[in-house]
Amino acid sequence: MPFNNRSRLDPSQVEDRRGRGAGTAIAFGGGGLALIITIVAMLLGVNLSDLTNIDTGQQVPLSTESAGGTNDLEAECQTGADANNREDCRIVGFVNSIQSFWADEFDSHGVQYTPANTVLFTGSTEAACGYASAAMGPFYCPSDQKVYLDLDFFNELETRFGAEGGPFAEAYVLAHEYGHHVQNLLGGLSGSSNATGPESESVQTELQADCLAGVWAFHATDTGYLTQVTDQEIAQSLDAAASVGDDRIQRETQGYVSPESWTHGSSEQRQLALKDGLQSGDIATCDSPGWTP
Repeated sequence: MPFNNRSRLDPSQVEDRRGRGAGTAIAFGGGGLALIITIVAMLLGVNLSDLTNIDTGQQVPLSTESAGGTNDLEAECQTGADANNREDCRIVGFVNSIQSFWADEFDSHGVQYTPANTVLFTGSTEAACGYASAAMGPFYCPSDQKVYLDLDFFNELETRFGAEGGPFAEAYVLAHEYGHHVQNLLGGLSGSSNATGPESESVQTELQADCLAGVWAFHATDTGYLTQVTDQEIAQSLDAAASVGDDRIQRETQGYVSPESWTHGSSEQRQLALKDGLQSGDIATCDSPGWTP
């Protein structure tokens, strides 16, 4: 899925905080299992204070230096050619494409789109929604209207959750979080219900964000940043959606499925929602609250 080499990137839409952690530490316990539990707990909306057996006293500092040294997206991520050669520049390109699409889509319906920055961080950082750690996975904070992402999540997606990975898996994850931004701008991200289960408001909100991600993917090349989206890349996004289904995560981490606790939807639900957007390219397919096509 190459970027247009001559397209101009706007790195100002991505804040780079890598290597500048929040300066605190979190107890992960012994080995990688507790890390998996922490990730799953956050993905499924579990209160970490209830997981009383995780801490065995091993403290892992979250403020670490990034492997690449000084990060300067403004200097390094200027064109689509840079996005083809560097992962962080690829993130810039995806963010630019996603926001370009939504700005045009909102404008076509006489609605103002407010851009949302993506924050890249290593280990931990501060968000208006509170302390953000890599264990939470990518998330959107409506309080400051920013998307938070530790790039190591994409490795976790493959090694912990068995996803195929690939650039368009990354694009799906970002587009899903920007789907939440769209919901927020349209007044559909209330977060007022704590109910869980396959038909809960929480699950429906997540599935709608998956659908909105698919709508962007349908129009991705129209933004001028991407030259094409292949069937293989679409498969990467669908595989990523399935890998973070509640049923798949529960089966792999606790050995059984408990639908009554779902907060994001099953693998099948998430794939079907993404397909809805991918096949129609129409926001109305996603039944967005507050939208009047």
